[in-house]
Amino acid sequence: MPRTGGPLLVAAALLLSSCAASDGQRGEASAADAVAMLTALPQATPSSLASYYAQKLAWRDCGVPGFQCATMKAPLDYDKPSSGDVKLAVARKKATGPGSRLGSLLVNPGGPGGSAIDYLQQYAGLGYPAEVRARYDIVAMDPRGVARSEPVKCLDDRGMDAYTQTDVTPDDRAETDALVGEYRKFAEGCGARDARILRHVSTVEATRDMDILRAVLGDQKLNYVGASYGTFLGATYAGLFPQRSGRLVLDGAIDPSLSARRTNLDQTAGFETAFQSFAKDCARQSDCPLGGRGTTPRQAGEHLEAFFRKLDAHPLSTGDANGRRLGEALGTTGVIAAMYDKAAWPQLRKALASAMNKGDGVGLLALSDMYYERDSKGRYSNLMYANAAVNCLDSPAAFADPAEVEKALPTFEKASPVFGAGLAWSSLNCAYWPVRPTGEPHRIEAKGAAPIVVVGTTRDPATPYRWAQALASQLSSGRLLTFDGDGHTAYGRGSRCIDSAIDAYLLRGTPPTPGKRCS
Repeated sequence: MPRTGGPLLVAAALLLSSCAASDGQRGEASAADAVAMLTALPQATPSSLASYYAQKLAWRDCGVPGFQCATMKAPLDYDKPSSGDVKLAVARKKATGPGSRLGSLLVNPGGPGGSAIDYLQQYAGLGYPAEVRARYDIVAMDPRGVARSEPVKCLDDRGMDAYTQTDVTPDDRAETDALVGEYRKFAEGCGARDARILRHVSTVEATRDMDILRAVLGDQKLNYVGASYGTFLGATYAGLFPQRSGRLVLDGAIDPSLSARRTNLDQTAGFETAFQSFAKDCARQSDCPLGGRGTTPRQAGEHLEAFFRKLDAHPLSTGDANGRRLGEALGTTGVIAAMYDKAAWPQLRKALASAMNKGDGVGLLALSDMYYERDSKGRYSNLMYANAAVNCLDSPAAFADPAEVEKALPTFEKASPVFGAGLAWSSLNCAYWPVRPTGEPHRIEAKGAAPIVVVGTTRDPATPYRWAQALASQLSSGRLLTFDGDGHTAYGRGSRCIDSAIDAYLLRGTPPTPGKRCS
């Protein structure tokens, strides 16, 4: 499942949105206000990078039937290639046939911080349409700092348990100080453990790694399917290497021109839209714990808000081996996690009913753990660490201090009475980051690139539809494909119309007709 993440709330923002311009005016700026344009790199490969582009991958068995793995080297610092290497994990599932091979198809599920190799081995390499798998080698590379590619780590598992339980809707100075303390501890942990890699996990650097991979795979152009944050990687690739861009599909698109404060505000509204859609559906079900038939989304939201307040005051028992109880932070994360996929709505209804009616927090805790990638033994993946590391490097912090958050709260709460406060406070983490950001919001035009398919879902909570519209309009060859539906991203989620349009592009190079809309 394509992942997004944020600081404590995680879903609070695809961590992408947790860090951007702290200036108030820029924070509220629209895409049109961002004047910077991503500039393409020279087409000729610099001599200092020649050895990286000429390397040969030594493929080996992955331990997963049908898949091969390898390790690729890239310069840690592209400005100083001689200063050392970073080792990047790569995996592939070779084209099965029949039909002539079309080359490699690189995939990325998003995050930042989601493991592309896990996505390949658990879904894309097995679940992509048979004809696509027949004609392409499906390839994945964990970006620098992620999973198998020199992963960033900030806290031990017990520390992460404490972090995820921290109240992100502080009611007084003491709770605000506790939240800031957890943000500082998280940031200091990252700086102490992974100072070398922490300065070099930007999206631009990860995209340049993708171009090295394209070359060592023997492809003249990059073919790519990216979801969520993966669309930012894909769009950035097109901006830096337009002449080497092949068939790019960007599903659940991000608008790179937005400041983080605007991004967070849009996402806050997106989660509110998704919740209202869930609430309407819930009211039609016999097991809805937020009200029966005739209950409006507003009333359902008020019931959920009241439940969160109870969790804040009296956390629920979960039977967790490590003694975790379900407080407001974990409960909210559990609810938000289910907004990503309509198929999770029945599970959410059951979890809410158990918590609200029986005082049993097990179901919501399970949803929260799934979102944070915490396993049954209490071990976390590095999703959240990499997520923060990339985003805090890509853009300046959204808020400089708690006072700025407090000033912005009314705007966020207007966008979502249920989630607004938590999403605003969850944007504060990059204020304490140990590494200065290297990026800024910018537009991407990618002049000279082949048609780029940008997919937007009308009620997507994490990447609002307007972002897909904006990115498609920025790209000189962008072609918008719309899914009128719920959940995060569209490809492979049950719409034959969407799937056939994307498959036609990947297999035959035929982009969707202008204005194509699916349900």
